Amino acid sequence: MTFVAHNKPCHACGGSDPVSINEDGSAWCFSCKTYFRKYEGDITIEKLGDFQSYRNNSMNDVEGEFLALQDRGISLNTARKYGVKSLTNREGEIVKHFYPYYNLNEIAGYKVREQGKLFSWKGDSKSPSLFGQQLFQNGKYITLTEGECDAMAAFELLGSKWPVVSIKNGASGAVKDIKRNIEYLEKFEAVVIAFDNDKPGREAAIEVAKLLSPGKAKILNFGEGFKDANDMLRQKKHEAFTAAWWSASTYTPAGVINVTNNISELLVRKKKESIPYPWEGLNEKLLGLRQGELVVLAGGTGLGKSSITRELEHWLLTQTTDCVGIIALEETWERTADGILSIETDRRLHIDDIREEFGSFNYEMAANKIFGGDNAERVWIHSHFGGGDVDDVMSKLRYMIKGCGCKWIILDHLHMLISGSGDTERTAIEAAMNGLIKLVSETGVGLILVSHLKRPEGNKGHEEGALVSLSQLRGSHAISQGADCVIALERNQQSDDPIESSTTNVRVLKSRYTGDVGMATSLLYNKETGRLSELRETEVEF
Repeated sequence: MTFVAHNKPCHACGGSDPVSINEDGSAWCFSCKTYFRKYEGDITIEKLGDFQSYRNNSMNDVEGEFLALQDRGISLNTARKYGVKSLTNREGEIVKHFYPYYNLNEIAGYKVREQGKLFSWKGDSKSPSLFGQQLFQNGKYITLTEGECDAMAAFELLGSKWPVVSIKNGASGAVKDIKRNIEYLEKFEAVVIAFDNDKPGREAAIEVAKLLSPGKAKILNFGEGFKDANDMLRQKKHEAFTAAWWSASTYTPAGVINVTNNISELLVRKKKESIPYPWEGLNEKLLGLRQGELVVLAGGTGLGKSSITRELEHWLLTQTTDCVGIIALEETWERTADGILSIETDRRLHIDDIREEFGSFNYEMAANKIFGGDNAERVWIHSHFGGGDVDDVMSKLRYMIKGCGCKWIILDHLHMLISGSGDTERTAIEAAMNGLIKLVSETGVGLILVSHLKRPEGNKGHEEGALVSLSQLRGSHAISQGADCVIALERNQQSDDPIESSTTNVRVLKSRYTGDVGMATSLLYNKETGRLSELRETEVEF
C-alpha cells in the first residue's frame, strides 16, 4: 500500500507530524506505532507491535472479496484457501484478481491481474516465495505450475488433496524463481512440473528440472488439445489430468535412457541393413557396409586407395538403387567418371589411347548404362579440382545428401580437404572429423573417407610393405576415434616379384560393429584392365 500524505499529527500520542496516510484513508504513526483504520472521521485505533505487523494488517485489508472465479472454473473454496480476492464492477463481473505472495507467514504483496492480462503489484513485488507456498510445508508430492490460476486449477483437479504452487513471473522467470526457493521444493519427495504446453513452457520445465536433485523432478505431459491445468479444469477433464499427473515421467538428462522403460524398443526395432563389400574377406570381418557409419580407408601413396574407391563406387551403383555422391579432390570430375566406367568395361578409359581404341560409340553406350537410363541422376560428382574451404565442401556434402538424396558418399581425401584451412594439421583434422561425424549421425549417410598415413618408424616404409597401425593415421587421433571402421592398405610396391608388387593386403584396424580386426584379404591389381581381383590368404605366398 502506498502513502499519499506525510507529516500529519497523531491522535493517539499527540505528536505533531509522525503520521503518514495511505491511499485507502488508513494511517500509521511512526512514533507510537499506532495503526488508524480511518484517520479522519470516526477514529478506530489498533495498536500493533511493529511496522511489519502493520504492513501485514494493511495487506490483509486489500480491496475485494472472496469469490468463485467462474470464468476460470475455480471454486470459492479454492480461492479462499489460496487467499485470492476479486473485485467486481457494477454488473457483478470480476475485473481484478489479487494473488497474495508471502514472506514466511506474512503477506508481502499482491500480484494484481486485470482484464486483458494486465498485471501489476500491490506491496512488495520482490517477495521470494512461490504462490501458495505458505499453505504447504512438506509432503510426498508437490506440483509446480506456470501461473496462479493454473495452481488453483491443478489443486482442484487433484481433488484438493496435494500441494500445488506456482512460479511468480512465467516461463521466462522460472529458473530465477526456483533458485530462490530450491530448499523449499527439496523438502518434497517429488516435484511434478506442469508448465504450459507450449515451447517456452516445455523448455522452462527442462531447465527447472535440471536444478532439482536427480530423480526428484517429473514433467507432466498434457497431451494434444490442452494448453495448461486451467484449460483442463474448464473442460472438466479431472480424470485425464489425474492420469497425466500420475504418469508424469521422471526427468533424465538428454541421452540418458531408463532401459526398463524401453524394453519394448529392444524387442521390436529396425534391422540394420548391410551392403556386402565386393570382397569376401572384408565381409567376413565387417559383415558388410552400412549406412550411418563412417569408414576410413587408409594407406600410403600409390598403394591402391583410388583403385579400391572406384571399385566401391561402381559396386554401389550396380548392387543398390541408392544415389552416390563423390568428392575426389585430387582429380577432375571427368577423371572420376572415367574411373567408374573403367570398372564397368575392364579398360583404363582415363588413358587417351585406350579410350580412343575403345571407341566413342562403346564409350557412349557404357556412359548411358552407368549414368543414364535406370541410373539417371544417381551419381553426383564434385567438379572442383584441389582442396578448398572446409565449410564450402561440407556445404556441398550436405547438398548431396539432403538435396540430391545421396545415401553413400566417397570423400577422397581428408588431407586435401583441410589443406587450405590455415590451421595446424591436427586442429584442422579434428574440426573436419567432428563435422563429418555429426553429418553422418544427423543424416544416416554411409561415408567412406580416404586418409593418408604418416611414415612408420624404422627404415621400411609403407610403399615397401610395412604393416599399418592406428597410430600411423596422419595428423590426429580424431580419425581413429571418430571412425566406425578403419581399413588399412599394405603393399610392397618395390618388390622384384610382379605379383607381390601388384598385390594389396587389406587389414581391418577397427570395427565398431563386429569388433573383428586383423588381416582380411588380398587384392591383385591387373594392369591391363585396371581391376582388382581377390586372392584368399592361402593363395598369397610372398
